[in-house]
Amino acid sequence: MITKTKRLLSITTAMVVASTSFAFAEPSAELIAAAKKEGSLTTIALPHSWCGYGDIIAGFKAKYGIEVNELNPDASSGDEIEAIKANKGNTGPQAPDVIDVGLSFGPSSKAEKLIQPYKVSTWASIPDDAKDAEGYWYGDYYGVLSFIVNTDIVKKVPKDWKDLTGSDYANSVALAGDPRSSNQAVQGVYAAGIAAGETDATKAGEAGLKLFAEINKAGNFVPVIGKSASLAQGSTPIVIAWDYNGLSWRDTLKGNPPLEVVVPETGVVAGVYVQAISAFAPHPNAAKLWMEYIYSDEGQLGYLKGYCHPIRFNDLAKNNKIPKEMLDALPPAAAYEKAKFPTLDDQAAGKTAITTQWDKVVGANIQ
Repeated sequence: MITKTKRLLSITTAMVVASTSFAFAEPSAELIAAAKKEGSLTTIALPHSWCGYGDIIAGFKAKYGIEVNELNPDASSGDEIEAIKANKGNTGPQAPDVIDVGLSFGPSSKAEKLIQPYKVSTWASIPDDAKDAEGYWYGDYYGVLSFIVNTDIVKKVPKDWKDLTGSDYANSVALAGDPRSSNQAVQGVYAAGIAAGETDATKAGEAGLKLFAEINKAGNFVPVIGKSASLAQGSTPIVIAWDYNGLSWRDTLKGNPPLEVVVPETGVVAGVYVQAISAFAPHPNAAKLWMEYIYSDEGQLGYLKGYCHPIRFNDLAKNNKIPKEMLDALPPAAAYEKAKFPTLDDQAAGKTAITTQWDKVVGANIQ
């Protein structure tokens, strides 16, 4: 359970010095050879603007000369799991080798025998409570839920969750996913419940639903999946998304329109995403080599460059591997001090409440 993650992944600039050298345990020559023989890796749900994945994928291809077949970049965590199930006997290009999903999907995928164990060479530096002891899944990065605001349109920037019910935000608020299937959206609703003061996970999920029902009743909720394009076009001028997505959109849009990434004053919920290899991976060695790459110093700093806090953050900092300018590009460290890391049990309870009651309580069919 991620009960100690806040301590383990504390954001502290005192530990950081500027260094750009990459030194990490290289995967074995046998694994590299086997992966190159397979020649390809199939990923799913990795948009290039998410956590620096564009550069990470390019770095992997350049380093090992292995092609990457990228399936459905905009898929949700639930879609990734369904893709594994649908392709159990398929060795073709539609079968994902690896997945990157919300924390709660790791244990459930293990229980359903959909993933296989593998421990990377940097295994010891991944916090114990952010990985499965047997190596079936392991955290790769985390972020916090934020309001991504188009300030060309929204002049009064919301500071906290309750603000979103106000008359200033008519037809403005969207989630970056469908809360019936998307981990990012589920956690957005859950965070709203935490802001309401609920500590019980099920009650927090229900409180979050109640707030979104108020947002919807006020005419403020837009029932579409919020993305950088809809944010820029003004059809969803406030999108609730992970901070790293908003920061990446800010860079991509280059001030046209200007965006503000707001970590809310209360209900700051951090989400750990996890990696795993499909139990039916057509390219199992390429999948293992991919894991070696993204858990290397180079891969982990690739996440930080993409505004995601890598799971090996403390280890990198301790060994003077993090360039200071990477942290300077993030919101102030103080914004993250109230972050709560829900346990696996909390996530499961909150997810159940939200996914099963969204239609009844909120009644917004997201397209």
